[in-house]
Amino acid sequence: MKLTLDSRAMKDVYIETLIKLAEEDQRIVVLDADLMHSNSTIRFMETYPGRAINVGVQEANMIGTAAGLAATGKIPFTHTFSCFNTRRALDQIYMSVAYAKLNVKVVGTDPGITAAYNGGTHMPLEDMGVVRGIPTMTVIEPVDNVMMEALVKDIAYLDGPVYLRVNRKEPVQIYAPGTEFEIGKGKVLTEGDDLTLIASGIMVAESLKAAELLEQKGIRARVVNIFTVKPIDKELIVKCAQETGAIVTCENHNVINGLGSAVAEVLAENCPVPMERVGVQDLFGEVGSVDYLQKRFAMTAEDIAAKAEKCLARK
Repeated sequence: MKLTLDSRAMKDVYIETLIKLAEEDQRIVVLDADLMHSNSTIRFMETYPGRAINVGVQEANMIGTAAGLAATGKIPFTHTFSCFNTRRALDQIYMSVAYAKLNVKVVGTDPGITAAYNGGTHMPLEDMGVVRGIPTMTVIEPVDNVMMEALVKDIAYLDGPVYLRVNRKEPVQIYAPGTEFEIGKGKVLTEGDDLTLIASGIMVAESLKAAELLEQKGIRARVVNIFTVKPIDKELIVKCAQETGAIVTCENHNVINGLGSAVAEVLAENCPVPMERVGVQDLFGEVGSVDYLQKRFAMTAEDIAAKAEKCLARK
């Protein structure tokens, strides 16, 4: 599979899609915690000035305000860097939104190592784990712009709170235009019967590269994109475990409490097989380019292939 970088930033495709949806539905409103240019939400404000609020550097207040808007029937989308959403506003997300059964969409940008030069203080390696533990919360990480365009409407009209993890930069295009997606269901990208690579976010492209490296050694790896971490596609994970007998998870997140943990829970309860996890190994982030950080935290295609061979040896 030939992988190419999309020329459009994911944040721009996201906001363009939301603007089009808002044209049809006046209930959609946008809130931002003083990152409107960084997140491209300024374009929504310019289009619908009466339906956008910049609350300033007040993340917790933003979530509380969104909860109030949702209680009046609005569909609010809140925006800030992922680290601020999950660390600073957790109590408001838990109590004011989820516990109150309100329909707020929490959008976190710059997930994991994509925070890059903003460094360790801004590098959310725990965000999916934090929100995954909140009852009623749906957790989604779109992998490319095709998926983003397809899912925004579904997310808006999914009843209940959603955490949407968005890479702001240009993504690698994985899916062909027109591909259909279902929240809670994964997508098989390549077939294989030796083992399965289960990946999310920027690690999908690395997993596809790893599958090619493994093929050169006669190892046929199935690659699966799990983009909904909660509710996770248990049926597909069990099917892959039964058919390939080994699983490697690949995520732009701490290996604790993210995709790897979610998959491990499914396997332990339904179909235990050898498993390895690729991701940040319980460390803090640091400053650097995404390429550097992928090597620093052993998240490259070569690292995935090595983990795959280790996993196969345990079959």
